[in-house]
Amino acid sequence: MDVLVVGAGVVGLAIAQALTQRGHSVFVAEATGSIGNGISSRNSEVIHGGMYYPSGSLRAIHCTAGRRMLYAFCEAYGVPYAKCGKLIVATNDIELSKIENIYKQGLANDVEGLSILDAPEAKALEPALACSGAILSEETGIIDSHAFMLALQGKLEAEGGVVAFYAPVERIAPDGTGWQVTIGGTDPTTLPFDAVVNAAGLGANALARATEGYPLERIPNLFLVKGNYFGCLHKPAFSHLIYPAPVDGGLGTHVTLDLAGRMRFGPDVEWIDEEDYVVDPKRAESFEVSIRRYWPDLPDEALIPDYAGIRPKLTGPGEPVADFQIDGPSNHGLTGLVHLFGIESPGLTASLSIAEHVAANL
Repeated sequence: MDVLVVGAGVVGLAIAQALTQRGHSVFVAEATGSIGNGISSRNSEVIHGGMYYPSGSLRAIHCTAGRRMLYAFCEAYGVPYAKCGKLIVATNDIELSKIENIYKQGLANDVEGLSILDAPEAKALEPALACSGAILSEETGIIDSHAFMLALQGKLEAEGGVVAFYAPVERIAPDGTGWQVTIGGTDPTTLPFDAVVNAAGLGANALARATEGYPLERIPNLFLVKGNYFGCLHKPAFSHLIYPAPVDGGLGTHVTLDLAGRMRFGPDVEWIDEEDYVVDPKRAESFEVSIRRYWPDLPDEALIPDYAGIRPKLTGPGEPVADFQIDGPSNHGLTGLVHLFGIESPGLTASLSIAEHVAANL
């Protein structure tokens, strides 16, 4: 088939290379000037274990499967990564109960390498840590996400796929045998495709509304959550990723490491009405309060604004977290059309597994 994939983020690129591997002719339309300019370039670059998500959910299924596929891909294609492990820490009895439930959920999700640690055991691994107990996830890691996306782009182009930049998709309409797609930009055109995959990230809901014949009632609400990150002027205090017990809307203000060992903190949860990537330096105060619960020796004024990302959530504040929504022909009845909604964390980890799922749907 001739397939259009909308969006050259990590999920779009993963889907495109999976389709080229199956012999399809693939055209990736990206509205910006390079790959990974949206959600994919503004995350923690963490390879997640898969213990947070309800059993049987798309998040649980694709996170666990995708993690295994991702480590194998990194080995095969030389993508830099480190399986550094993660501690999910509790600082009181209520949080101890929370992480015990996370541990049980991880076992139910077939997540390997999980163990419960008491406070002395956790402190033996991370002497700077203050906690009442922790979960150790040995399979959690970090990745150079841009190198991963470049490898995906290289794979799809080696198989004849094409990535077009500054190519915003404005309209998708059925033509009887496939889809007519209107692409804007400096040289607008309309092209025919047998199938279309909408992996437009923050723009996926709007593109679904611009898809003629697609049922509007299937388009979920979109809520934007900004996650701010702060760098740290202090030398690295930890060798593992450190995550507190989860909070409403996210996984808590955690310590992540890059492949050079530098620490950064975030993301927090800031519900917003429109895209905004400016990090307010004043948020450092709330970061410090949160961080000192598990790292009391955080020096004063050690945090500096770094960057922000936006998560496309399908439910609002105080509502249960929604699953990924991958809406294919078996769901809506339209041949050769897949819309992906709410692909946030653990989308990077899950990307290769999501790609297999979408390719099978087409």
